[in-house]
Amino acid sequence: MRALRFNAVTSPLLGALWMVVLSTTIAVIMSFATGAAFRPHLLFALFWGGIIGWTIGHRLGDFWGEVMGTIALAILIVMGFGPLSIGTETGWFPSAFAAIALSTAFTYSVHVILDDLPHGALNRHEFERAVIRFLTGFGYIFFSAIVLIPFYVMVMTSFKNQAELMQNPLDFSIDLSKGAALFRSYDELFTQFNFGTYLFNSFFISVLTVIITLAFAIPGAYAVARLRFQGRALFSRSILLIYMVPMIVLALPIYIAFSTTGLRNTFSGIVMIYPVTTIPVALYMLQGYFRGLPAEVEEAGLMDGLSRLAVIWKITLPLSLPALASVSLYVFMIAWNEFLLAFMLLDDPSKFTLTRGIASLNSSEIPRQHLMAGSVIATVPIMALFLGLERFMTKGLTAGSVKG
Repeated sequence: MRALRFNAVTSPLLGALWMVVLSTTIAVIMSFATGAAFRPHLLFALFWGGIIGWTIGHRLGDFWGEVMGTIALAILIVMGFGPLSIGTETGWFPSAFAAIALSTAFTYSVHVILDDLPHGALNRHEFERAVIRFLTGFGYIFFSAIVLIPFYVMVMTSFKNQAELMQNPLDFSIDLSKGAALFRSYDELFTQFNFGTYLFNSFFISVLTVIITLAFAIPGAYAVARLRFQGRALFSRSILLIYMVPMIVLALPIYIAFSTTGLRNTFSGIVMIYPVTTIPVALYMLQGYFRGLPAEVEEAGLMDGLSRLAVIWKITLPLSLPALASVSLYVFMIAWNEFLLAFMLLDDPSKFTLTRGIASLNSSEIPRQHLMAGSVIATVPIMALFLGLERFMTKGLTAGSVKG
């Protein structure tokens, strides 16, 4: 394998690119947090990042040398001679914090990227390892920003009042001195906009959807995984065909059918149609898990005189609790977040789900902070539920991937 003779280029290049990424990241974070003008200087970022990357890559400094380099870089940033430009209206403390955060984050994170790189020739694997570390760090920052920035804007906007939004709609900083007044929009949602009812309706419908979905998906998935019948293979392969048809295509027929039968604007209609969208994916997830369970355990139960239903209830389901938990969580999230069908079929505010209630806030007559507060109320419970049960969901999704 021919060695790549450009370690002298690799370290400065990755260091320069990484400084651009971090300076942009710190600038965005500080701008959102303070409402001040933090801007990345790309040319300075490339210059200083290349210098420090070359220094670290060639092992020219010991620990204390790098600490002093970090301090020097922070001073340069505050003076305006670095990769981050700080607005004149920014206070001293945010400026110093941004400078120290950027210089420290860069100095020590670039160690991870350039770790174990030899001085001199690089082979292909060493070069690829450094590039992959850089791309991994960039991916973490990029996708975290996609998720966190909209959520941050949503939360900060919900804490504003109308005067603040009119004065500076792009200022997403928060004034903690307002105390309990920060939550005024949330209080008004429950006292004036009936959001307590929306929360209860969404929870009630989501739980019923989970129960109905499992009631149909468990026997269906077990039959596909264990029983032998004509058309079994075709049924197994066509479970997810319903997802090939966009829901918007089915929206008008569903609306007409439900209006004709009197099911529109009723809980029974919503609870009837939601499982149609969740049963196929639950069937698909459970059949894979049931196939991974050892059939000998169920055969032993049959030999002991248990009926097929008793085997499912006493043996299969207890062994399938991780898969059932993950399916239940997934179905609950689908029902909780569903909007199109609720928007079409519900007109009575007393029967609105949470997503339908939030849509009713999207009006020029209702302040924007109420819409953002409603979005936070809809997002936080399902986010907390997912984060709290995520390990069970992961276990359930992967436990049936290898046949036991």
